[in-house]
Amino acid sequence: MDPPGLAEPSTPPRPTAPGSPAGPGNLDDPADTTPPADPADPADPAEETLDVVDERDRVLGQRSRGAVYARGLRHRCAAIQVRDPEGRIFTHRRTPGKLIFPGMYDPVVGGVLGAGETYDEAALREAEEELGVHGLPRPVHRFTYLFDGAGTAGQGWFVAVYEVVCALPVRPQPEEVDWHAFLPEAELERRLTEWDVVPDGLETHRRLRDWRHAAR
Repeated sequence: MDPPGLAEPSTPPRPTAPGSPAGPGNLDDPADTTPPADPADPADPAEETLDVVDERDRVLGQRSRGAVYARGLRHRCAAIQVRDPEGRIFTHRRTPGKLIFPGMYDPVVGGVLGAGETYDEAALREAEEELGVHGLPRPVHRFTYLFDGAGTAGQGWFVAVYEVVCALPVRPQPEEVDWHAFLPEAELERRLTEWDVVPDGLETHRRLRDWRHAAR
């Protein structure tokens, strides 16, 4: 039997991807603007400061998350595949209020690195935040790649890929996760052909699957 909400998922909103239609701006382009923050929300994610990096992952400077997304500036992310002790993969649907890819499904957890944050720090922080747990084992880094932006107007972003096993009861943040389940790998592969999936999450899942097969 399908988990609740799995058999007939609601139709997610149209995806929103980083990068404006005019194409990526450079770091010093004064014509680029940042989407306005919500003054009622002091923790508005659009105002979070991120490192902007070059094609070799070297820091060029800092910009707000809103400016990075709007201008398609290259930045850093951590992506973590989470399995339970039975080997099932944590899968979730993003909430409609997310800044990018709202309402889409994702076979990994993760997010952007804050300014000055390391990939390892972000991987543990993001995994614990999105799963709603504390005391998670430190995720193991597998590889890092440059995601090309999936046809967006931006320059893409670096994705550091991790794996972790979570034996703790998960309580995902309701502001981050609309639905979740631990799915057997074969079931997940079938669902990924039916759902609207976050582009870099799908790419990460495929690359990690290929990496695992090659490592055997």
